[in-house]
Amino acid sequence: MTRRQARELVLQTLFQFDFTGKIPGRSELEESIKDRVPSKEIIAFIDDLVTGTVGHIEEIDEIIAVTSQHWQLQRLATVDRNILRAATYELLYRDDIPAAVTINEAVDIAKKFSTVDSYSFINGVLDKISGDRQNKRNADKKN
Repeated sequence: MTRRQARELVLQTLFQFDFTGKIPGRSELEESIKDRVPSKEIIAFIDDLVTGTVGHIEEIDEIIAVTSQHWQLQRLATVDRNILRAATYELLYRDDIPAAVTINEAVDIAKKFSTVDSYSFINGVLDKISGDRQNKRNADKKN
């Protein structure tokens, strides 16, 4: 299983969470990936993205809402909202993944799972979040 496939599984898990309010249990996740034989690293990556995104969902949702001006978060397509959530978590909390990689992965996943126009919206929102994060880091270094 690749990181791309792991991100797709994370999207599916967050999509389910959006409707049920519950994170699937370990056995449910293992059942959904049993045919793909993921490495321990990939399982840890999936766990981190799911639990990290859900654990910081209020902060992430606020950042997405502010950044995606004129769009209420709940009016976004569920797929787009959850692609943005997982990618925003990566941008904010995974310093080991370059922002460009996170954004490109999110755009490619949007091309696969969402509408024709969604990927450009997702790209714009994530690019702004990434830029704001970098500006904050630069300001923090000066102080």
